[in-house]
Amino acid sequence: MKLNDIKLFANKIEGKILFNYEIKKLNWFNIGSKTKIFFKPENLHELISFLKIYKNRGKIFVLGAGSNVLFNDNIYKGVVIKLGKKFSNISVLSDYPRDDILVAGSSTLDKKVSEFAKENNLGGFEFLSCIPGTIGGGIRMNSGCFNREFKDILLSVQLLDFSGKVFTIPAEKINFYYRGSDLSKKLIFLSASFKGIKKNSKLIQEEINKLKNQKELTQPSKIKTGGSTFKNPTGKTKKKVWELIKQSVPLDIKFGDAEISSKHCNFFVNKKNAKQKDMKKLISYVKRKVKEKTGIDLDLEIILVE
Repeated sequence: MKLNDIKLFANKIEGKILFNYEIKKLNWFNIGSKTKIFFKPENLHELISFLKIYKNRGKIFVLGAGSNVLFNDNIYKGVVIKLGKKFSNISVLSDYPRDDILVAGSSTLDKKVSEFAKENNLGGFEFLSCIPGTIGGGIRMNSGCFNREFKDILLSVQLLDFSGKVFTIPAEKINFYYRGSDLSKKLIFLSASFKGIKKNSKLIQEEINKLKNQKELTQPSKIKTGGSTFKNPTGKTKKKVWELIKQSVPLDIKFGDAEISSKHCNFFVNKKNAKQKDMKKLISYVKRKVKEKTGIDLDLEIILVE
């Protein structure tokens, strides 16, 4: 991959372009080698200009908080893009005739949106306080918890395609499903608008506290994990994925430093210095054992970046 033009571009912008950059520090698993290019644009103009220079010379992966991605142990032969601070603005449009509308940049942390909504007496965003990711990642995954998903609050999303064209798609034109949608992987989310309901901030805080307490009782924290490894099955079984794993797999199984959390068996953990190959062995082993025991095929919720 020739990089001379990108190196020249890097000297002209406020944002950061780094080469052969460590991926491990960018994700919660703390797994991965390096990326050929790491780009953190300061604004939309820089992002569009970069895409027009980069064109189709390699892969493109847009990274949010890094809370549910598993990178390869080899060099990523492309660019990892992480949007900068100017893609994390939040505002409320209070003159909308039906409900108040919240607009958030795609690199905004979900919990910050939840907090901002509370401060503006805007309900419906409480569940975001328990999702460890960004708005862009949440839309991409249709993330959710406690019977609420992004699709339930989304009005529209502003996007950028890899050729540098900006456009907006209303939520009703997107086919959302459990932990996903039909939006192309060759799109970068810029911002989104959400529908909220006027609600007293004290009541919002009470709901947030309730949800956080429920989460803390069942899910591990302050460890190197990617969150839920597998999606809950959507077929005939009413069992959650953790129940299927618990009845099918010896929970003390390990591959290198990759192991199953003792607090929640759908959370896989990098105990120390696990590689992607270790985590993939653990994933494959659990999938196989659950299939043998229950006949159910598990689908990954975490994203493998190869």
